[in-house]
This record gives sequence, C-alpha cells and structure tokens, in this order.
Amino acid sequence: MTTLTCSVTVDDIAADLANAFDYAFDGNHSFEAPELPPLPPDFGIGLIVGPSGSGKSTILRELGGENSVSWDGNKAVASHFATAAEARDKLGAVGLNSIPSMLRPYHVLSTGEKFRADLARRLADGAVIDEYTSVVDRNVAKSCSNALRRYVEQGGARCVVLASCHYDIIDWLEPDWIFDTNARRMVGRGSVRRPSIRIELLPCRPDAWEVFREHHYLDGKLNRSSRCWLAFWNGVMVGFAAVLAFPSGNWKNGWRGHRTVVLPDFQGLGIGTRISDAMGEIVLAEGGRYFSKTSNHRMGAYRNASPRWRATSKNMRARPDYASDRRTKELGHKRRHKDRVCYSHEYIGGA
Repeated sequence: MTTLTCSVTVDDIAADLANAFDYAFDGNHSFEAPELPPLPPDFGIGLIVGPSGSGKSTILRELGGENSVSWDGNKAVASHFATAAEARDKLGAVGLNSIPSMLRPYHVLSTGEKFRADLARRLADGAVIDEYTSVVDRNVAKSCSNALRRYVEQGGARCVVLASCHYDIIDWLEPDWIFDTNARRMVGRGSVRRPSIRIELLPCRPDAWEVFREHHYLDGKLNRSSRCWLAFWNGVMVGFAAVLAFPSGNWKNGWRGHRTVVLPDFQGLGIGTRISDAMGEIVLAEGGRYFSKTSNHRMGAYRNASPRWRATSKNMRARPDYASDRRTKELGHKRRHKDRVCYSHEYIGGA
C-alpha cells in the first residue's frame, strides 16, 4: 500500500479554521492509497471508480500514467491522426461522428467535443485515462461510453484503464472489471446490461432543420417539400430526419432518405441507424418503397450487415456516369460526386 504525505505551514488562518472545527492539525497530511490487485493478462476495458480524493490518480500513475495530448490550432482535429481512416475510426470510437466537428480546429470545439477528441488521441492498447467523463454532461458520458465499448469489442484496443468519479457510466461502458476505491476492492458488475433507449418520433415542419443544419456533413440545405420528423429521448430533442418523394417509372409511391442528423451530444448510441430504420418502417406501412444513400461509413456498414436493408446495384460503387448527366439542375452536384463511393440500399423491413 502506498502512503502519500505532504506538509503545510500552520499560519493563523489554518490554525483558526482547525480550532473552529475542533480538528487536531499540526500541518502534516498523510493518505494511504488503495492497492490495485493483479489484473487479468488480457481484457478490454477496466474501470477504477470512486469519489474525488480516493486514490484513483495515484493508481493510474502506478500503471504508467496518462499520455499528454497537444493540439495544433492551425490543423483540423482529424489531421492529428496518421490517416483519414484512423481519424474516422478513433473519433467514431468516442462518438465524435460529426464531419464538420472533425474538420474544425480543437480550440473551437465544445467542452464535450474536446473531451471526445482528447480521448480519441489517447486510445491505444494499454491506454490509461484519468477523469473519464468528469467534464461533460451525463448524456455525453453515456453516448461516449457506449461507443467506446463497441470500439473495444471490435478489436480497436485492449487493456484500456479508465478512472472516473461517476458510477452512472458503468451500465453503458460495461467494463470487464471494476475497482472501487471507496470499497478498496474489485466489485462485480453483475448481469446488468446497457439500458434500452426508447426514441419517440414526431412529425414536424421543415423549419426545425435550423437546429440541425450545422451538424450535417453535406451543405446544410433542406428541400422544403420534404416530410420531416423530430426524435426525442426522455423528452429531450436528439435528432432529425427527412424524406423526399422518389418518382420512378418502375414503381409507385417511392421515397428516399434526405437528411438524418443526431445532435453531437447523443452520437455514439446508435440512434441515427434506428431513426433511419423507423423512416423505412413508416414508408412501408404506407405501402411505399424506401431507398437511402449515404457516404457515412458507420451507417453504410450497419445497412450492409442488417437484414432490414437490401443493397441496390449502385451500392459501394463510384458513379462515372454522373459526369455525363446533362440535366441542368443536377449537373453541378453530380459532377462533384462522380468519384465518391456511397452506400445505397432499399429498406425491406423484417422482424
């Protein structure tokens, strides 16, 4: 067990305070830090949890300490990673999925986005991270914990140790082991699984898009003829979805996805994919067909693996034919995207 000591000068102020509270004080402090038992040789996430001042940071220093992170104010957050793929994977691993935020400099991000960006830079095998979720609200804490658990499960990192004073993240993080510095022992997580998330969708006017436009990865425009919905979680607005009529000579009552946006604080919980599924269910219930195209890697990967979605012939293919499209209205847009590989699917529903 490690004993920490320090001393201060007992001046008049210190002496008066000690006397006022009948506290025997000679200027010396000592603290016996809890001792972490031997850890398993291989795990995904370990959590050290307990109130402030209970020895969490001392334990982390014995494990090697937290890596420092510095940011170049002239570079985008994403540019601090070795490749675009690494930036996408690690920022997505902490729920920072907003393309506009990834391309901003660190100093203009919100507190929650800065927390996620710092965490993404530290993510690696054997990472040690202090004050986990201490500076963010609890919605960000939950969404980040859920995204991090998924990243580790998919093999992104091993033996990551977090220290936090918040117990509410446990069900969302699902750590492989928990050391409680209050109890000074390993404690079980039990069989509790991540709480379910129930999203309510309500029709809305296109004007609601103003709240979400800056968080969309495209140009921020919304077709005023689109049908729109707002998504709520426990009475809090978290997302937006819009669909457009998709006329075709091959079928009737066709629709396509137009916009799907989840506010940054709630990214990483899988809300976007469920909203997208719900749009398909609404269209199918009305006897229509629903198609959607996206360049979002996580959304596309989800649809490729989901039995609810069927890939179209254009899925994951570049569109060189866009360069020869002569329709004036579409010419500029299509030529810009002729080399962009997108995910293209039809929603077919399922159990």
